[in-house]
Amino acid sequence: MRVLLVSTYELGHQPFGLASPAAWLRREGHQVACADLSRGALSRQAVEEAGLVAFFLPMHTATRLAVRAIPKVRAANPGAHLCCYGLYAPVNEALLRGLGVQTILGGEFEAGLISLVQRVAAGRNGAQAEPLISLQRQQFLAPDRAGLPPLDEYVRLMDHGVRRLTGYTEASRGCKHLCRHCPIVPVYNGVFRIVQKEVVLEDIRRQVSAGAEHITFGDPDFFNGPGHAIALVEALHAEFPRLTYDVTIKIEHLLRHRDLLPVLKRTGCLFVTSAVESVDDAVLARLAKGHTRRDFLEAVQLARAAGLNLAPTFVAFTPWTTREGYRELLRLLVDEDLVAQVAPIQLAVRLLIPAGSRLLELEEVRALVAPFDPHSLVYPWKHPDPEMDQLCAALQRLIRAEERQRSSREEIFRRIWALAQDQPSAPDFHLPARSAIPYLTEPWYC
Repeated sequence: MRVLLVSTYELGHQPFGLASPAAWLRREGHQVACADLSRGALSRQAVEEAGLVAFFLPMHTATRLAVRAIPKVRAANPGAHLCCYGLYAPVNEALLRGLGVQTILGGEFEAGLISLVQRVAAGRNGAQAEPLISLQRQQFLAPDRAGLPPLDEYVRLMDHGVRRLTGYTEASRGCKHLCRHCPIVPVYNGVFRIVQKEVVLEDIRRQVSAGAEHITFGDPDFFNGPGHAIALVEALHAEFPRLTYDVTIKIEHLLRHRDLLPVLKRTGCLFVTSAVESVDDAVLARLAKGHTRRDFLEAVQLARAAGLNLAPTFVAFTPWTTREGYRELLRLLVDEDLVAQVAPIQLAVRLLIPAGSRLLELEEVRALVAPFDPHSLVYPWKHPDPEMDQLCAALQRLIRAEERQRSSREEIFRRIWALAQDQPSAPDFHLPARSAIPYLTEPWYC
């Protein structure tokens, strides 16, 4: 059977969410085409030839883009079975079915896709038989990246002024934690699943053979299973001693597993991304983040002691953010010498409340939001202080304009500071040379 797997956006990485199911489907003898719409237009011929078209929806942006593409696919091939799979598929079930999507798979989706293809090939093209969300343990296969654009068309690592080819893999899915604003929670509900070590290593071997010099681990939290993670990077470093990598780890886990940070450094980790979200303890409590402002500051020092760069991400604008609280965030970044380690867009991110969000458990949030908007795929909200929404919008415009002009982070931060302050003179600070801090060339994180 001809299957077309479609990714619309995966943070600038070659999509694991296409390469993994492609391996499963090809093993069963199916003809699989892969299309990454972030890197090129969808082939009309590929759509017309497919008996099944499956869209991968790992995140909010990808889902919004897919919602635009699905009607075009339906018009080009009315007889194709349409499927959506990935984190954002089950929580947007009603909307997707309204667009003509017949099968929706969340959680561990590879086995569900195999079942679906077998069902469609046998002519059983009716109601969905596969579970909407599956958390079953799977024996993974090494992803098959044939047919995807080459790595040199994707995000790069900038390291000491040198652009390095970057691969992407996943060692686990899901998360053990229940942060209220996190889109993983409605699907995995505190469960995480590992990708077997040898599968991950083989995936990396193939990407290294394709030229990768650095690997991004896309796990929601690399230390959900620290034993699995450390065994993996030790084996990776033994085989590829010059290969570097980056990971994402919760502040809570950085503190709990502080003894493992030197191991990350020794095995080639260049930086750790951590979803700090806020430096206001009241906001952190509402988000159920599991850490405090003090914990964040301690994690910064632990990372530095281990020789690691910590790259914090933030949800800078929430219904509870005040202008003074925002200024305090900026002051803290200066005081802790973190300005160069924060992508400017992180200072203008506004809280999303998508379908299924645990934030809706809070009465104050339910009282604040408008009905679900199927176009933006969120429950819209307005800040009690309209000036905060105006500030957020102005910052987003500023940052987009400055990044188009390739302004430095120092220059952008000074302009952010000026917008946020009554007295616009920025503090006296000087960033280290940007080349001294490794970073990925695509900073979006939503």
